[in-house]
Amino acid sequence: MSAALDPVQLMKQQVGKAAAARVQSGSVVGLGTGSTTAFAIQSLGDRIRSGDLTDIKGIPTSFQASVLAKQYGVPLTSLDEVDRIHIGIDGADEVDPHKNLIKGGGAAHTREKVVDSLAELFIVVVDQSKIVDALGSTFAVPVEVLPMAITPVMHALEKLGGKPELRMGIKKDGPVITDQGNMVIDVKFDTIPQPAELEKDPE
Repeated sequence: MSAALDPVQLMKQQVGKAAAARVQSGSVVGLGTGSTTAFAIQSLGDRIRSGDLTDIKGIPTSFQASVLAKQYGVPLTSLDEVDRIHIGIDGADEVDPHKNLIKGGGAAHTREKVVDSLAELFIVVVDQSKIVDALGSTFAVPVEVLPMAITPVMHALEKLGGKPELRMGIKKDGPVITDQGNMVIDVKFDTIPQPAELEKDPE
């Protein structure tokens, strides 16, 4: 499989495999969303088939993660069925030197946040292209929004200094709809000097 991969895909595969290697038998694993995490899910399946990994259960953060887990033979469970998540593996769209992240390119960030925040160990899998000096350099900040709240949320994001834009589907008419039935606003900021404070701002 790796023979046909370009250098970026090969790097993603290696990073995903390294993250999957951290999973121990008997673990509950948060299964993130995205191209690099897909390689981690595949690697988990490989370890299960080889007998190297037993008695694990995955909690998917998206429909994509659920489909991949089933495809590669990773057993699934839900937050209703477990009392802890031992390890979460997920990607990011940007990572700054202080390990602040922008996530949400795959429009699954609400579920990702819930699962990732519950993980005792959270591993972020990214290739070199995702590492930036400052957040917002190459990627807008995604905000998942209830459809009824689109207009007031857009106004609030503008007050915070952002330039919000409703994410529209590609090869599909209309906006992107998340697995939760919500919409996504991508917000461009000139600078994000205090990412944690921006996330908490009640505005």
